[in-house]
Amino acid sequence: MLVLVAPGQGAQTPGFLTPWLDLPGATDRIAGWSDAIGIDLAHYGTKADADEIRDTSVAQPLLVAAGLLSAAALGASPSVVAGHSVGEITAAAFAGVIGEDAALRFVRTRGLGMAEAAAVTETGMAALLGGDPEVTVVHLEKLGLTPANVNGAGQIVAAGTAEQIAALVEDKPEGVRRVVPLKVAGAFHTHHMAPAVERLREAAVALEVSDPAVTYVSNADGRTVATGAEVISRLVGQVANPVRWDLCMETFKELGVTALIEACPGGTLTGLAKRALPGVQTLALKTPDDLDAARALIAEHAGA
Repeated sequence: MLVLVAPGQGAQTPGFLTPWLDLPGATDRIAGWSDAIGIDLAHYGTKADADEIRDTSVAQPLLVAAGLLSAAALGASPSVVAGHSVGEITAAAFAGVIGEDAALRFVRTRGLGMAEAAAVTETGMAALLGGDPEVTVVHLEKLGLTPANVNGAGQIVAAGTAEQIAALVEDKPEGVRRVVPLKVAGAFHTHHMAPAVERLREAAVALEVSDPAVTYVSNADGRTVATGAEVISRLVGQVANPVRWDLCMETFKELGVTALIEACPGGTLTGLAKRALPGVQTLALKTPDDLDAARALIAEHAGA
């Protein structure tokens, strides 16, 4: 059984879209999406520097566009889909809940809303590597931080104000090996993002929604979601609530997933899966050079 997953913000790197634009029709698709949302995705994906693509309003549509482009090139027919943070919008398009153009318009609203919310207070996020999750969560709450991403495989991402993140760097939870500040522009998946929820709720009204055509796993709680209306409701609320990727991976186990492919820019979620899902084959789509190996993996596992 194959699961196709889409990464969240922070996975982007300068120039990562460049090789994908050499594929037939890719430039036209990116140009069409760029026109639809008023942002030059080709520029940001090929020429922009790290600071430019760190901007939330840029990074989020860029990630969804890359995920959709790479999945189309792959021609995957997964049994299960899921996404981390903004990757859930990509996954919703994978599952046929919303169309690709609608996904780009929705994520543009999400990115703008979250960027505006992040501008109110200087906030950020940091990954904690190692340690006992229960001990770590108590320590974070003591510092006023939110465990915004519980990723499994010994990784939790904390979110809060710049002062709280600085305090965390100086005062790590017991057992945590490293605290790594992330290249994101706000405390995502916390109460700091509440204003963006209202913007998304308004935008969701205009969406044409279908029920998922494949099994859709929600990162809110790792549960499968059977209706398109519930998928959209969760997409709206998740910007201000923690991501439970650890529970998604538990569900992959329960469903009998045997292979995991991560859409472009892949690497983060496959890294977590290698540690948390022993025996599951993984492959990250980083460049089109990875497509042949991914197709071979699909042939071996899809619909098994």
